[in-house]
Amino acid sequence: MARLWKFGDNVDTDQILPGRYAPYMTSEETFFHYAFAEHRPGFAEELRPGDIILAGRNFGCGSSREYAPRALKKLGLGAIIAESFARIFFRNALNLGLPILQAQGLAEKLADGEEVELDLENGVLVAGQRRFQLQQPPGFVYDIIAEGTIVDYYRKYRRFPGGEELARTTL
Repeated sequence: MARLWKFGDNVDTDQILPGRYAPYMTSEETFFHYAFAEHRPGFAEELRPGDIILAGRNFGCGSSREYAPRALKKLGLGAIIAESFARIFFRNALNLGLPILQAQGLAEKLADGEEVELDLENGVLVAGQRRFQLQQPPGFVYDIIAEGTIVDYYRKYRRFPGGEELARTTL
């Protein structure tokens, strides 16, 4: 079981990981311990591997800091489900193999701290007896997640995932 961490709309990368805690300001070994340090103190210490962020619109807006989604992945976050994502954050998370899914109106139906199960392969979130269908990302997204990161995928297959599917997708 995973626990939900609810956030609202327009959560920016400086809220996710304030600039002064960037890896080049702290270290590669510690930067992720500052995730949501000011926006939601205790998040990094209380997050259990596999927990899920549930958010509103425009999650990850702001700067193009790759270390924001990297901190969340390093903490063991299982996925982020939001109504929409800022384009650069979405791409950074995808490249890092951090599962990101979209769902409209889900935040109003679930509570902060609620226990859920995510069936990533089928795009279903289960909370008690309730089942919620999530928007399925293109298949190549699962290929990247399976390998760890887009770089890991490329090293293994010597090509980028998706081919024609990637070319037709507006990520």
